Amino acid sequence: MERRPRLREPDSESPSPESSSTGSRTDFADAVTAISAAFGDPTRREIYLYAHTCADGVTATETAEHFELHPNVARHHLDKLAAGGYVEVDTARTPHAGAGRPSKRYRVVGSGSGSPPALTFETPLRRDDVLVTLLGRALAMLPREHAERMAEDVGVEYGRVMASSLDKNANVERSFRDALHAVAEALTAHGFAAHAEKRGGKLRIVSEHCPFGDAVIEHPVICAVDRGMVKGMLESLWGVTNPNTQSSLPMGDDKCVTTVIA
Repeated sequence: MERRPRLREPDSESPSPESSSTGSRTDFADAVTAISAAFGDPTRREIYLYAHTCADGVTATETAEHFELHPNVARHHLDKLAAGGYVEVDTARTPHAGAGRPSKRYRVVGSGSGSPPALTFETPLRRDDVLVTLLGRALAMLPREHAERMAEDVGVEYGRVMASSLDKNANVERSFRDALHAVAEALTAHGFAAHAEKRGGKLRIVSEHCPFGDAVIEHPVICAVDRGMVKGMLESLWGVTNPNTQSSLPMGDDKCVTTVIA
């Protein structure tokens, strides 16, 4: 059974047996889900521990320099921690701050007194995270053009497999728009939360969520897998197309958009 990361604080009052009800089990499950989302990424865990040692909090720039990350990647992780309520954000100046607009500082919740709360982590192995991270790092070792081609080819092959499970009526002729909607539904079933739409005279697929997680922020070449899946499915369901990535999370956008030219 796959175990999830747990974040725990020192014991306070022990709950009574009566409180161990269905409601408490549901609360616990919700807490585990939230904590897994916040700390499932190893880089984010390290950033949290780094912030935990800094009484004055950290900025995205300081974090990026400390971990040798792009500032946008560091800010993404810090904002995820803030969204989960694990760090708080303010713009108060530190004693050594220079002139100009103060930077956003991220401080571990409860550390305002200069004595951060004692927290311990358990970080068991998560198979999917490891495989996606391995994929990203392996692709990063190749020239970018070759890495993107390989990632897209893998996506195309997988897209064809996905289409074969969808195309129960292979002899029924689909319109391009119908095929695009079928692709979006298949992507949603695989965790992309996608939908098809027409914008500016172009048909496109918009994905509100990326199942590859934070690995795609650090290794943008993984986006080519998504593009390849669209290409492979459409090739099987309709015909040859030329999908292009218009926006993505690594570009700093809040959603991924793939335009499709038939």
